[in-house]
This record gives sequence, C-alpha cells and structure tokens, in this order.
Amino acid sequence: MKKTTMIAAGLLAASAGTALAGGIDRSGQSVAPLFEKGNYGELSFGYVSPTVSGTQEQTLSASSTAGAKSGDMAGSYNMPAFAFKTDLGHNLAGALIYDQPFGANVDYPAATSLPAYFLQGARATLTTHALTGLLKYHFENNVSVYGGVRWQTMAEHIDSLPLSTHTYAAQGKGQGAFGYVAGIAYEKPEIGLRVSLTYNSKIKYNTPTTEMLDGATVSSSNTPITTPQSVNLDAQTGINPTTLVFGSIRWVNWKQFNIDPTFYESQVHSPLVALNGNTTTYTLGLGHKFTDHWSGAVSLSYEPKVGGFSSNLAPTDGRSAVGLGATYTVGKVKITGGVRYILIGSANTTVDNTNTAAHFSGNHAIAAGVKVGFTF
Repeated sequence: MKKTTMIAAGLLAASAGTALAGGIDRSGQSVAPLFEKGNYGELSFGYVSPTVSGTQEQTLSASSTAGAKSGDMAGSYNMPAFAFKTDLGHNLAGALIYDQPFGANVDYPAATSLPAYFLQGARATLTTHALTGLLKYHFENNVSVYGGVRWQTMAEHIDSLPLSTHTYAAQGKGQGAFGYVAGIAYEKPEIGLRVSLTYNSKIKYNTPTTEMLDGATVSSSNTPITTPQSVNLDAQTGINPTTLVFGSIRWVNWKQFNIDPTFYESQVHSPLVALNGNTTTYTLGLGHKFTDHWSGAVSLSYEPKVGGFSSNLAPTDGRSAVGLGATYTVGKVKITGGVRYILIGSANTTVDNTNTAAHFSGNHAIAAGVKVGFTF
C-alpha cells in the first residue's frame, strides 16, 4: 500500500468539534504538528457560535418565578492558534504550539418582560492562553516518545450576578503557571498508521481575586484554581492508498476544577463555578483523497452525559456532532477548512444543590475553522 497523504482534512474536521466540548474545554490540546514531516508551520482560526437557553423551574423571588426564560446565554468566540515544528537532528524533532485550551463566555440577557430570569444580566468570562514546547525522539522500531512544558495563563471576570438582594462581581487577575506534557506513539508511515497517547498535566493557580457587592469591594484574597489533567488517545490508519480512517478519545478530569472565591463561598456555601463530573469525548472519521490537490473528510463525535446538576455558568451536559472538512494542497502549502454542527445535551442547574433551578434543552452550536500549513 502506498503512503496515505490526505490526513490534514480529517483532523481539522475533528478539531472544529472539539471547540465546544465538556466543561470549558475548547482546543482539545492537540500535539499533531509534532508529527509533521520536515520543517513545518501552521496558522489556524476557528469560530464557534453556540445557542444555549433554558427555562426557570423554581420560584426564587416575587419577580423571578418558574417559567421565566433565560434567553441565549452563550456568547460566540474565536479560537486562534499556531504551531511550528522542526527537525533538530537524527530522530529528534521539536515543536512550539500556541492554543487557547479552556474558556467560557457567559452573557445572560437583561430581562425585557416579567417574570425575569433569576440570572438576568449576569456575565462571566474565562480566558486561557497556552504555549507548549515539545521534543520528540523517534526510535528505530517505529516507536517515539515525546514531552515538554506548557506555560498557561488564565484570567476570569464575573459581573452582575444576583446574590440575595445584591449584585455580585469578581475579578481574577491574570496569572501564569507551568504544566507538562508526556506521550508515546507508534507509527508506520507506509500505511498512514499512527497511534499516540498524550497526557496533559493539571495546572494550579493561586489567583488574586477582588470581590464586590453592589460595586463596593468586600474581599481581596487568593482563589486556588486548577485547570484539569487530561488524556488524549489518537489513532489513524490508511485502509487503501487514498482512504484514511481516524479517531480519538479525550478524557478530562473536571472534578479537579472549581472557582470558589472567599466571600462568595461564605455566603452561599458552595463554589461559584463547579463542574459535575469528568468527561470523555469520542470521535470517529473517514478521509478520502480525491485528486492530487483535493481531499475531504467526515467525522462524528459523541460525549456522554455526566448527569447530576450542571453549573449555571456552564448549563450543558453531553453532546453529539457531525463535521465536514476539505483540504486543498498546492506545492508545499495545505489549506484546510472545516465546519461542524453540534447538538448540545440538556442539563439541569441548581442554586441550593437540591432542587432544579432551571432546565436547558434543545440547544446547538455551529463551529467553523480554517488552517494554513506549510513545509519549508
């Protein structure tokens, strides 16, 4: 069998779906550029437009009663990324990868009629930026090992969150911290086979946080926050000279993640943000090379429900998606585009850890991306 060469289309079709995955997962923390041949660089840009809305199930005040509609509370967001890979010597390669692995963009609309949803006007953002440096050593038996360090920054902001009869806000100052990556892979390039297992460590922060009530500062303290550890299993193989099957399993340890500012916890006796369980996302796809210039792929993904209550700032549970991708290759340049339609699983939220505050269902998202890769 001749070497299968149309890998890129399938991988972007898959990555467009990872842009909306469990918890606040976004990029999927791929190390795929490390396996490119020769010297290689890529630039990519993704855009995700989710629609997430729910209905209040619990009467919480005279003006916020059961039946109130949340409106679309999930803001759209962009996902820029870049990577550079180079051969450093015999069987040794290095890569530098930038992505935005985790994030949230919450914007509950202000009420335009009664009854008013209990989180009307609440807004929250969480942003991360990660720069990962990797080295890979390839043994003569087709096995390679790789690893490196990741520098990741995180900042968070919450505004106009109702707290009893007051309005709560919190600002977490941007912080940076190190984590690490380790992995092992097996490759047979002549049939397009590669299986890789990658571990991404958790990263701990001690974030200086200012909390405010009705605009007045009530607490300035440090908030411990841990972004989760994860494991990626990726596989691909050619089934004939022009067709490739690929898939992945991504597990994320969300039980390690919560945001629990001092003053908020003292009033509510529960974290401001906590996710209700670990997630596992499965992806399976098929790619085909149509001509020397064009190839395409289709992928399916599924993330089972975790169950229990979801956070009011992340009111989703589980998802399924279908994606399409296409790559145009000319000379040393590959241009890839992908689009994915995502069905977002229904979820119940709570404010007292006992009763359902709101039910979210019938939601979806559209994700699209473009990537330009070049060898030199």
